[in-house]
Amino acid sequence: MRKRILIAALKYGLGFGLLSWVIWKNWAPAGGQGLQAVVQRIFVDGEPIHYAPLILAAGIYIAGVLLTFVRWHILVRAQELPFTLKNAMRLGLLGLFYSTFLPSSVGGDIPKAYFIARGQSRRTVAVATVMIDRAVGLWGLCLLVALLGTIFWAGGMLEANVAQTLQSIVIGSVVICLASAAVWVLLGFLPEWRAQRFAGRLTKIPKVGQSAAEFWRAIWMYRRKEASIIQALLLSLVGHVAFVLTYYFSALAVFSTDQIPSLSTHFLIVPIGMTIQAGFPAPGGVGGGEYAFGALYKLVDYPEVNGVLGAMVQRVITWAVALSGFIVYLRMRPSLPQVRQEEENAVLEEADSCPTPA
Repeated sequence: MRKRILIAALKYGLGFGLLSWVIWKNWAPAGGQGLQAVVQRIFVDGEPIHYAPLILAAGIYIAGVLLTFVRWHILVRAQELPFTLKNAMRLGLLGLFYSTFLPSSVGGDIPKAYFIARGQSRRTVAVATVMIDRAVGLWGLCLLVALLGTIFWAGGMLEANVAQTLQSIVIGSVVICLASAAVWVLLGFLPEWRAQRFAGRLTKIPKVGQSAAEFWRAIWMYRRKEASIIQALLLSLVGHVAFVLTYYFSALAVFSTDQIPSLSTHFLIVPIGMTIQAGFPAPGGVGGGEYAFGALYKLVDYPEVNGVLGAMVQRVITWAVALSGFIVYLRMRPSLPQVRQEEENAVLEEADSCPTPA
């Protein structure tokens, strides 16, 4: 119990400690206006927030989140597990709340995987749906940058003063997508007995072997479900467009269009910020996301403080949606009658006590 409390405290401390440092650093920077000037402008001088972009950001974010739940449902049904879209929405809301506010090492993945596997022997398959959903989301993010970046580059839509930096981002994304696509194609020529033998070898790797083997089996199972993967990938692309627009309109809630990068630039830098935020070991990536977006704005020659404030506005939206979603989750009844609320609570407690996966 003490170890769990200590780990939780460290995660909260890391996230909010870094957030405090980012705010302090950008409060009154010597090189220009900082957060202090923005607070003065809005809360003291009474300059209104741009409510239309703020409302748009919130609405688009909700739509993007719901699309991720539909994507997961498609991946679960591809493995012929009994699972309804209502339960996908319900457990998705739980996972969103858990990963946004609570310091569990795996966010909402344990409860999600547990409840779709409950009452059947194919637990590995159930866990695989969660793992592959994360992988599809990440690959979709990279593909979005590669596709739109190539279009923007060919159409001369990259901001001239940082064109070389943006081109490097596009090239890196294209290389990653081509390499992963080549691996995916090659998997189609691999016989099943070799795939299973390879999984067995992976389990022998110290510490990370079991996780590596599970992930390998997940990829192998879905290699034979190409139609479902394509559907999930398309939903992933649309969802990530929504998340980029969420950040863009969050920034427009407090800044004008000439104070932030162009929309095309946002489509290239926001996915990087999202990836960093998702990987930062704090609840909801708090602190890490604000630091990353500030650094990315600075990279494309815009004030760092503007990126930080845009991320903070987006943070408020995600907190509000996650909290509201948890209230909705509590009021929704499971589609499968054998899943009871007290059992879910027990699983949530177990999830929070699990060690960090390799």
